[in-house]
Amino acid sequence: MFDIQYLLWLQEIRNATGGIFDEFFNGISKIAVDIMPFLPFIIFWCVDKKWGYRFLTTLGVGELVNGVIKLTVCAYRPWIRSELIEPAGDSKVAATGYSFPSGHTMSATCTYGTTFAWQRKKRTYLAVICAVMIALTGFSRNFLGVHTPQDVIVGFTEAVIIICIVGAVQKKIDGNDKILDILSIVGVIAVIGVLIYITQKPYPMDYVDGELLVNPQKMMNDSFKACGAFTGFLVGSFIERHYIKYEIPTGSKNLPVLAFVGFLITFSWKEYIAPATVGAALGGHWGNFVARCILWLFVVAIWPMFIKKECQRV
Repeated sequence: MFDIQYLLWLQEIRNATGGIFDEFFNGISKIAVDIMPFLPFIIFWCVDKKWGYRFLTTLGVGELVNGVIKLTVCAYRPWIRSELIEPAGDSKVAATGYSFPSGHTMSATCTYGTTFAWQRKKRTYLAVICAVMIALTGFSRNFLGVHTPQDVIVGFTEAVIIICIVGAVQKKIDGNDKILDILSIVGVIAVIGVLIYITQKPYPMDYVDGELLVNPQKMMNDSFKACGAFTGFLVGSFIERHYIKYEIPTGSKNLPVLAFVGFLITFSWKEYIAPATVGAALGGHWGNFVARCILWLFVVAIWPMFIKKECQRV
């Protein structure tokens, strides 16, 4: 129970300081999952296509793997394990899925960590900032009382392993469309396998006073999002490689505006449009799957095609 004691110690610090640090660490956590996942989109559209693919692949695989581990271990959140744990602010509401490993830490490490690998020799200061943000995000999950230390450590570790594997594979097969197509097929099969696994496996069904502690159906939502996103990425990348063949129109005056418009569209879709349309129509599982599939397909194929046509037209 050392992990719970550690969280209680941090909770005492929160209480002793009147919660003055709560919003800071809550903001750090929200940046990791609400803002940083859009960074790969911008990089892919207008900065560096090769690294954009690396960012997208790392984040896509990371979310898929993290979801499988969460739904395999089925670890309860700290406040379920101990009634003494009281998460700060609305962080309890924002914490979705099972506890182990930390999805926020994984996502932060995938985005900040890939930036670190990209910029460590070019802009050392930026790499240092990214390393600090990874540490702060991981610590924030403990400080807010929503994750144990082991949740954070494993979330960080899995992301680092994925970053290294994706980087090595990209260097090995760079430009080989045949192998990329084979990997895309393998990816689709993997998504199907994950969906079968998470929907058919048994889950803990613990009740307290006649109420189910954790509803496994709700815990699957994040994995359906991950499966949908990765499917959209795989289909979109196939279309992009074979038909669109997008090249960043460097120097085009319209590119910054188009990238910003693309960000607004993706943000609006993710936060407002998709939940009110696809999500409402298809429900938590398949609504999330289809919504994220459309989002990532838009990012990798549809918007690049639009950017290409607009920049050629001018």
